[in-house]
Amino acid sequence: MAEPIVFISRNRVKEGMFAEFKTHYQKSIPITEVGKPGTLVQLAYTNEDETEMDILRLFPDAEALDLQLRGADDRSKITYQFIEPTGIEIYGTPNEFAIEMMKKVAGSGVVVSIFPEFMGGFIRSKPG
Repeated sequence: MAEPIVFISRNRVKEGMFAEFKTHYQKSIPITEVGKPGTLVQLAYTNEDETEMDILRLFPDAEALDLQLRGADDRSKITYQFIEPTGIEIYGTPNEFAIEMMKKVAGSGVVVSIFPEFMGGFIRSKPG
């Protein structure tokens, strides 16, 4: 059985850019939902003063994470007009493609943490 992957990106919102970023992000949701079918969950949250925002994504396996990351360099050029990444956390064992991308990100000063050992759990699609 493939192990799930959780990917959390932590970001600082650039001063005065929250409203523009929120619009940009919300426009990107349908594109991601259609274009990245292996992304099971994508949820974004911000702190109360709208200076930080995190995105949590859940993938059924490492291949789906790879699919999500393909094209990320181009998407990031636009997104980074509004935010600066501060950290990335990966829970599960990513493929070499994702690891190489994370090495590049870490080289830019972003803290990257990988927790590869899946201990077990469950994913429920409906309550009950």
